[in-house]
Amino acid sequence: MTRVFVYGTLKRGCENHRWIDSQRFVGVTKTKPVYRLYDLGGYPGMVKAKDGVAVEGELWDVNPASLSRLDILEDVAGGEYERAPIELESGQAEGYLYLRSIDGCRDCGTSW
Repeated sequence: MTRVFVYGTLKRGCENHRWIDSQRFVGVTKTKPVYRLYDLGGYPGMVKAKDGVAVEGELWDVNPASLSRLDILEDVAGGEYERAPIELESGQAEGYLYLRSIDGCRDCGTSW
C-alpha cells in the first residue's frame, strides 16, 4: 500500500472519488506551507511554491493496481502531473503535482 495525499476531485464527495472509494481512508490532513493550489477549470492543480500555503486534503492507503489507475487519471505519462513525495504537517505521502503552466489560473487558497 502507498499512502496518497489527495486535494481535489478524488476527495470524498467529489466527482472522481470513485477512483479510490474502495481504498482505505486514513484521515484529513494538511501539507506543509510549501504549495499553492490553482483552479485549472473543473479540477485543481497543486504546485511547489516559495510563498506556499498549507493545502487541505485527505490521506488514503492505495493498493498498487489503484495507484496505477490514478497515474492514468492524472496523465502522468502525458506530463500533466507527476506523482511525487508531498510534505505533510505530520510526515510525508505521495501525491500529484501539476507540471504545466499556471499562468492565468485562479489561486484556490488552502482548499479546493
